[in-house]
Amino acid sequence: MTAGNNRNREFIGLLLATATLIFGAAIVVAARGGAWDWPKDIWLVPAALLVTHLILRFKARRADPLLLSIAAFLSVLGLIELRSLGSSTLFVQQIWMVLGLAAVVAVVLLIRDPDHLGEFKYLAGLGGIVLLLAPIFVGTIRGGSKLWLVVGGYSFQPAEPAKILLVIFLAAYLAEKKEVLAAGRRRLLGLAWPPARHFGPLIVTWLVSVAILVLERDLGSSLIFFTLFLVMLYIATGRPVFVFVGMILFLSGADLAYRIFPHVASRVHVWLNPLPADVSGAAYQVAQSLFALAAGGISGTGLGAGLLGRQVAMPAVHTDFIFSAVGEELGLAGAAVIILAYMLLVERGWHIALRSKSDFSMLLAAGLATVTGIQTVVIVGGVIKLIPLTGVTLPFMSYGGSSVVSSFIIVGLLLSISAQNNAVKT
Repeated sequence: MTAGNNRNREFIGLLLATATLIFGAAIVVAARGGAWDWPKDIWLVPAALLVTHLILRFKARRADPLLLSIAAFLSVLGLIELRSLGSSTLFVQQIWMVLGLAAVVAVVLLIRDPDHLGEFKYLAGLGGIVLLLAPIFVGTIRGGSKLWLVVGGYSFQPAEPAKILLVIFLAAYLAEKKEVLAAGRRRLLGLAWPPARHFGPLIVTWLVSVAILVLERDLGSSLIFFTLFLVMLYIATGRPVFVFVGMILFLSGADLAYRIFPHVASRVHVWLNPLPADVSGAAYQVAQSLFALAAGGISGTGLGAGLLGRQVAMPAVHTDFIFSAVGEELGLAGAAVIILAYMLLVERGWHIALRSKSDFSMLLAAGLATVTGIQTVVIVGGVIKLIPLTGVTLPFMSYGGSSVVSSFIIVGLLLSISAQNNAVKT
């Protein structure tokens, strides 16, 4: 497929995303009433998408044609839902989206050869660990978890940029050490085991994950970080023994935290049986999420007609529970479309990984796609009671500057890798 066709497909996808924004906003205004503030509600994001597309058309013609379109589609659905919820954060979210798209452009223009990022692996690893552990010492507790840093009056979740830095470090480290880590011929329990010293990185990662779980009360970041490491380790070595040992370590740490720390036990109790629990207290959000999803049924209540946006004063609905709000208003059918969009986004990332020219680029693309998929599973699983509720955001859709900008940086990195892949292979 020619470069021109790539960008034409992207342009069509962005047009569909823009049409979704206009059509969805019109439905919400009709359902809920109020004025349609054209400058704030409509033009800013489409204009930024158009500028981004034009820059990619001239500077990254061979980049993947679907990544930006999928990200735009998910983002405008988030904007529509913020409007439906009557959130005061709608315009601010658009600003964050514009900054995210600017980050896409910056990454594509500045990182022409993604392999150069591997030269900064230790700096990236140190920065990622510092950001992950910083809330332990100077973080602010919100919603029972110590996830936030406040700088100059502005708060952000350091785990969002940290995940990108850690993927860069892991990709470079595993690309360099994969042969050593894959060594070993001793067999036990039907698995080939490498020498014991090679489990050092796994033990360190486990200790950091437990520290995040216990000291920051953040099950989400702990689960995402450790699962990401296991997946990338398996991709690099092809050794299931690391996954086997890793799962044992994580489950043992989680069980210990459950037995020792009341806040962990409370999350588990709410997860196992939220309705007989204190519905007006610890289980309130999970219970209301389940009620909303049940009310949505197959086809939904309609945009602007959900109870979460009209009657239920639910904390963090525009961040942690935006999937529940969309599931109520668009039903199982709309929720399934969103899940499929995330699956396609992850598939494009893995496709880029398979076409990469180097081990580092392959692991980087696979890690970026994987961390997006894991985060989506963790937050969606929490709001539908598949796993205990966590405090992470839904990529692209949830309100929050650190989440939105970090998600678009991931898109920019994947675009840069795909442009390099296609330039080499054609």
